[in-house]
Amino acid sequence: WVPVVGLEIHAQISSNSKLFSGSQVQFAAPPNSLVSFFDASLPGTLPVLNRRCVEAAVMTGLALNCSINKKSLFDRKHYFYADLPAGYQITQQRVPIAVNGSLSYSLCIDNKMSQMVTKTVRIKQIQLEQDSGKSLHDDSRSQTLVDLNRAGVGLMEVVMEPDMCCGEEAAAAVRELQLILQTLGSSQAIMAEGQLRVDANVSVHHPGEPYGVRTEVKNINSIRFLAKAIDYEIQRQIEELENGGTILNETRAFDSKLGCTVPMRDKEGMQDYRFMPEPNLPPLILYDTKSLPANVNHQQVVNIDWIHERLPDLPSAKRAKLVELYGILPEHSFTLVNEDGLTEFFENVVKQTQMKPKKVIGWILNDLLSYLKQHSCTVKESPISSVLLADLLNLLEKKEISASAAKQVFEELWKGEGKTPLEIVKEKKLQLLEDREELEQICQAVIDEHEKEVMAIKAGNQKVINKLIGLVQRATQGRSNPVLVKQILEKKLSE
Repeated sequence: WVPVVGLEIHAQISSNSKLFSGSQVQFAAPPNSLVSFFDASLPGTLPVLNRRCVEAAVMTGLALNCSINKKSLFDRKHYFYADLPAGYQITQQRVPIAVNGSLSYSLCIDNKMSQMVTKTVRIKQIQLEQDSGKSLHDDSRSQTLVDLNRAGVGLMEVVMEPDMCCGEEAAAAVRELQLILQTLGSSQAIMAEGQLRVDANVSVHHPGEPYGVRTEVKNINSIRFLAKAIDYEIQRQIEELENGGTILNETRAFDSKLGCTVPMRDKEGMQDYRFMPEPNLPPLILYDTKSLPANVNHQQVVNIDWIHERLPDLPSAKRAKLVELYGILPEHSFTLVNEDGLTEFFENVVKQTQMKPKKVIGWILNDLLSYLKQHSCTVKESPISSVLLADLLNLLEKKEISASAAKQVFEELWKGEGKTPLEIVKEKKLQLLEDREELEQICQAVIDEHEKEVMAIKAGNQKVINKLIGLVQRATQGRSNPVLVKQILEKKLSE
């Protein structure tokens, strides 16, 4: 079986006001507190297009290698739902603002970070449209409450071609898109707040045969659930077909508690929407530097070239720079860029420490990140600041403490008691044991107590010496320099 996955992604545009009205946009405001006459669809109200939303869509289109249409059109898409007061949504069905783009994303093979492949998904179009309100179903009272705060908020719908074949690919593509949107500032793309919602179209067919009947899994609001929903749906369709059943062209929802998709409704056909041109909005005309009319008021037009010049570095360019600047591995650059705030943290530590970036990255990925994940913290919530970590790494680099002592200091710093690494080292007596005589006595004691190991080393098994070094480290509570210990042990064993 060959699975086929295509995505439709709705990203809420980061703007102070709605797409066609002056109402404010704010998450979790009191119900129906941000609703203008136009949002409530009162007779005689007219849409006024928000320039910021147009610029955000152009910027996103350029970042996703799209052609920007200098002339795009608005349409009405009719359907009846309680949270859509007008009975139609204003969208761009015939001529959207951007078309024919592509998004490159990377994923690991078999969960191995060192084996990454880059894939590309084609982007059919990006269209501007307004969001609907929100229905809150109160089962206990058998009634539905409607909150129109979200009605009319600007959305970009990014339509991807069916170029993916599993949940992991879809999740990687959406994560990359999310990073791009956040880098551009065109959408905050916080899935938990509904600012990025994904619909997945899934079908399966035998190689060489036409595509199978597809189902649509609606409104998935987390990247982890997206991967699970798609993989479940692929498996469900294969089992259904192998048991002689048929796949219905339907809309399904993902139940995250049960980990499965459930039917919602039959799929509406195109004709149900009765698309028609939006009579209250003229065509949207954009310009580039060549086509810009003379004596034009720059506040009244959107210049594509001007936006293009101001595009920031995209995540892929940031990763390439990190690899080039610091000599780190490409897979490490992915972790740095993909974790919000981690690149800045890493660069701040590198600036303030004498340790080489390649060693710093080990501390950030193996120690800091695993602690953050264990305690479900973000980088910004870390009790260990970049300054504290740099101080700790400087102590290690100057050989004032051993690596195992540094781990103990790190653990203490995590408690967030406001002590500096140096204060912790002094308080816990973790300085390196520099007294050679004392070290020689400890080494001799270890040799005397482990005749079996000493015999093995003398018989030519040099690896066993590591066990003796470990025992000395334990006896000194990690305060001895392993290189010095090895020298002393080798000298004593050769006597």
